[in-house]
Amino acid sequence: MNMINTKIENYTLHFAEEKDMPILLGLIEELASYEKMLDQVEATPEILRESIIENKAAQVLIGEYNNIPVSYALFFYNFSTFIGRPGLYLEDLYVKPEVRGKGLGKANLAYLAKLAVESGCARFEWCCLDWNEPSVRFYKQLGAQPLEDWTIFRLKGEALHKLAQQG
Repeated sequence: MNMINTKIENYTLHFAEEKDMPILLGLIEELASYEKMLDQVEATPEILRESIIENKAAQVLIGEYNNIPVSYALFFYNFSTFIGRPGLYLEDLYVKPEVRGKGLGKANLAYLAKLAVESGCARFEWCCLDWNEPSVRFYKQLGAQPLEDWTIFRLKGEALHKLAQQG
């Protein structure tokens, strides 16, 4: 496992490996609980292994503070047709409550921004729940700006399958 050093003492990052999938699921469940969506978690270590390790649908950074897993950032690349270049999309960023305020979240975002720049990305984007004011303030302090003119649409379950049958 290649550890990525951060500017925070005793805090390292590494790209998730197969052995990390149970740890990742635990962190995902903690985030879902915080977001009041625990009942929506369908992932299992096996599903995560297949999607992340085998199919490479996303990449995950696991953050360890004093050698204990305390954070994760799940991301993937997208593409902007108008710009003609890739972007980096952050699906989840989670830091355990007991270690918040130490700059760990910012360290994750800084590493991902560096990765985006090195990969030729024109954008680094993510979504945030409207009610999550601490995160909204944090992101704005970094210079991130909310997109006011866009609405996220989602097809899932029966609606997704119904449309797929029309293709």
